[in-house]
Amino acid sequence: MDEKLRILLCEDDENLGMITREYLVDKGYEAELFTDGESGYKAFLKGRYDICLLDIMMPKKDGFQLAQEIRTVNSEVPIIFLTAKTLKEDILEGFKRGADDYITKPYSMEELVYRIEAIIRRVKGKKGKEITMYQIGKFTFDTQKQVLICGNVNERLTTKESELLSLLCAHVNEILERNFALKSIWIDDNYFNARSMDVYITKLRKKLKADPSIEIINIHGKGYKLIAPEQEAQ
Repeated sequence: MDEKLRILLCEDDENLGMITREYLVDKGYEAELFTDGESGYKAFLKGRYDICLLDIMMPKKDGFQLAQEIRTVNSEVPIIFLTAKTLKEDILEGFKRGADDYITKPYSMEELVYRIEAIIRRVKGKKGKEITMYQIGKFTFDTQKQVLICGNVNERLTTKESELLSLLCAHVNEILERNFALKSIWIDDNYFNARSMDVYITKLRKKLKADPSIEIINIHGKGYKLIAPEQEAQ
């Protein structure tokens, strides 16, 4: 029998938090509820969680700060923001802090579970892919460990960065269609997700700067292209 998926739930609205936790437990997950960012962070450091659901507006430590701190100790654990904020700047800020997805309040419990399951499927699928190493110019990219290696410098990537770079490597010197990338990684090709993908492309460009022979270019109206002198899969 599979182990239950462990969820860290941080929500300062105690009623909503308890309803959400009970629903998740009812669906067969193991969920722990914390009502402020500080206690959530302490629990994350002590426990092992498969996914984090973080409210943005919380006392002691808000969701953005909590996500950033979680990312410094674990670059892989999926993070979903639960937010009453629908301003696109706030949603983009969430993606910049390493979020994998967001859901705006009031949300349906069914949609929340759908999003959790979609992310877990992606994470499991990623682990099952046969190509684990790409050579791009001076870089070696280990897709399983989510590490980009150049000389003696090892840089850990977030799950989103790793998924996007994997797709670019799989289509090296070819056009990676924008909608295909969005649906593969973000599920939905809506405006917010498209903007967040642009944020991740910018992050990857910075990480690949050490090799001037590599660039990620925009193909207007179509998508992106990773230009690299050579690329081998192992």
